[in-house]
Amino acid sequence: MAESELTISGIGVSRQVVSAIVSAAAEKVEGVASVGQRATASNLVSVFFATGQVATDAETVEADVVDGGLRVTVHLTVLYGYPFTQLAAAVREAVAQAVREQMGVEVAAVDVCIDSIVFPKE
Repeated sequence: MAESELTISGIGVSRQVVSAIVSAAAEKVEGVASVGQRATASNLVSVFFATGQVATDAETVEADVVDGGLRVTVHLTVLYGYPFTQLAAAVREAVAQAVREQMGVEVAAVDVCIDSIVFPKE
């Protein structure tokens, strides 16, 4: 089990705080439906029919300190029609900027995982 607090630049920050900052920034990017799978119908289907587990908040944003920098992994549900590479670049920039502004630390890397996609209704 991971520690509940990260120490970076001499301060301790709860992983939940980092997750909240990252989630808020990522969800503002056009084309992101949600962080994780909270908002999708497939989430309900998986609860009732799948043997796998639904992602929890702890699994939607992961953060670690590597060589003095913050490394973040964010799991997304995206909207159909947005090119993944452009969307990921926008999420990386938004997350890095939010962490710099809110926490005052630099982000070493932001890994973006697109876990599901939402298609428009026909």
